[in-house]
Amino acid sequence: MATPQPATPANVNTTPTAPNDLRALCAQTLKREEAIRLGGGQAAIDRQHEKGRLTARERIALLVDGQEVAERQSGKVATSDSDHSAASPLRDSATFQELGLWAADGMYKEFGGAPAAGVVTGIGVVHGRRCMIIANDATVKAGAFFPMTCKKIIRAQTIAMMARLPLIYLVDSAGVFLPLQEDVFPDTDDFGRIFRNNAVLSAMGVPQIAAIMGYCVAGGGYLPVLCDTLVMTKGSGLYLAGPALVKAAIGQEVTDEELGGASMHMSISGTIDFKEKSDEDAIERVRSLVSKYAPSHLSAALTSLHRLRSSLLTSLSNDDALDVGAGVASLSANERSQLLDAIKEQAVRNRTVVEQLSSDASVTSLFRSLGGEKLLGVPSRVSTHSFADPQRLYDVFADKPGSQYDVRNIIACIVDAGATKSGGAESLAPDFDEYKAEYGQSIVCGYATIGGHACGIVANQKKIVQRTMPGGKAGPGKAVQMPGVIYDDSADKAARFIMDCNQRKIPIVFLHDTTGFMVGRDSEQGGIIRAGAKMVNAMSNCVVPKIVVITGGSYGAGNYAMCGRAFDQFLAFAWPSAKCAVMGANQATGVLTQIEEASRKRKGETIDPATHEKIYGAIHAAYTEQAAITHAAARGWVDRIIEPHKTREELIAALDAAAQGWDYSREFKTGVLQV
Repeated sequence: MATPQPATPANVNTTPTAPNDLRALCAQTLKREEAIRLGGGQAAIDRQHEKGRLTARERIALLVDGQEVAERQSGKVATSDSDHSAASPLRDSATFQELGLWAADGMYKEFGGAPAAGVVTGIGVVHGRRCMIIANDATVKAGAFFPMTCKKIIRAQTIAMMARLPLIYLVDSAGVFLPLQEDVFPDTDDFGRIFRNNAVLSAMGVPQIAAIMGYCVAGGGYLPVLCDTLVMTKGSGLYLAGPALVKAAIGQEVTDEELGGASMHMSISGTIDFKEKSDEDAIERVRSLVSKYAPSHLSAALTSLHRLRSSLLTSLSNDDALDVGAGVASLSANERSQLLDAIKEQAVRNRTVVEQLSSDASVTSLFRSLGGEKLLGVPSRVSTHSFADPQRLYDVFADKPGSQYDVRNIIACIVDAGATKSGGAESLAPDFDEYKAEYGQSIVCGYATIGGHACGIVANQKKIVQRTMPGGKAGPGKAVQMPGVIYDDSADKAARFIMDCNQRKIPIVFLHDTTGFMVGRDSEQGGIIRAGAKMVNAMSNCVVPKIVVITGGSYGAGNYAMCGRAFDQFLAFAWPSAKCAVMGANQATGVLTQIEEASRKRKGETIDPATHEKIYGAIHAAYTEQAAITHAAARGWVDRIIEPHKTREELIAALDAAAQGWDYSREFKTGVLQV
């Protein structure tokens, strides 16, 4: 909430964590990420190699696009797990956008930690198709499942459900981490939910491929078997109970191969579909299988058109005698919706295909009947670039106490450049149409294109603005609105804009830097709760992708209204400068210090100035640590910490993923809105 700052002891440092320079903070973050990517450490990586197996990151590097065929077939990866140079396919968000890297950071210290929660997840491009990849990291406790492992995998499955992304599981896990079994096993965000999601995804028609390249034991054995296609390497094991447990339970002595080896499952149980000699062969098989999925939207378009004319798949000849109207009428509402979605996507992704679909007389008639002709004006994505140099973000953004910046300058570094005319002259400008620019100015809303994708932007304004108030005979008055604070007029504006984006069926990008909603007599009498509830209602009921970027603060109810973690985000990014908490450290520390001192006084303790400063300093340090974005990322509240100058690249990759399979046919409805 936007409340006055309490008094701070003179010798307590309340400035942002050093270094305050955003570039230096990014460098620190990247250095820490390199350490996380080592997983269980170099010794554990060496042990994995000694077994003739690749690490999780090496497997993903071979799986995704970005390497030469010869290198892929030879099993050559860049160098090792820690290689994330510009040449590595894992370094480019256009090829692999890792999610949840910071998961479990600083947690489970009593067990030696669990870097990245012992699993690597992310959206990777395989044969041009974006897939959700989930790979157990056997260098971390043999790939065992910690509580955060479950949460991270469930999050990856949820993202895949939203955008209907195919899932690829690279399995190499010892199952549940037994010392924490009570926190892993039973609940709705625990181990069993993963298997439930496997079944639901299959019923949705979302492809799932699993490749077992190590051990897959106990309950974890259900994950690959619940997938559509199952690949397994020689030397791997798939069984509910290992040889030792079988002997203890029923006295039977069996070998690994007899119990759950690849040959047994291939020739006797019939559980697996493909048996491969090595990790490299298994990954090549997975790539081959992915290449044989029909392109989702284009396939739907061609299938529907085929019903109108059986020869469409082989030629697009003129056939003026064809009764296109009757053919269109024969399509179900869902088929018509799918076909229009296909036309929309291809208009953005491949203009040539759209022109082909509209080139012949009969198909053109269908194309027009579905409204597709309007889409031919959509610009090609290949040549788009931002209006302003993304490096400018480091100069524009400010997070020091009392500093301000115009969020429009942030937006200019993210959105496409577009041509604009003024006074008969044409010039470049940000491709951003600001919505109600002179009303509710503490939130900036507008329609934009990012990498050719049409989208809406909702952004907190971080400079002082003036609100024009109704006036009597003296005329309208002015009221000052503070930076980063959400007022009733801006919440009303944002709610209506969010509803319009849903009408347009375009994704929404939320740029967070807010202290929350305005408080006080004037704000309450102006209906801040009513307006805030309206914004939350509209945002909660969105049927379009919601993508979040936290640049600065994301506090309290402001986090909720700007689509916080609880509100079905598609993807959430954060800059290293970001902070996320109920309120700012200074506000919270003042309250918590008063509570602590009152508790001590009740016990008879005297609080002198030195004791007060000690209590305040300790509480402030602890709260500041909890508000840091790395703390949030460790608990899965954001998906990815990004470098500011790569924000546009990250958003394009996210929008690409959403465009691949998002279901825009759902009806947008809100609950009862306060007026």
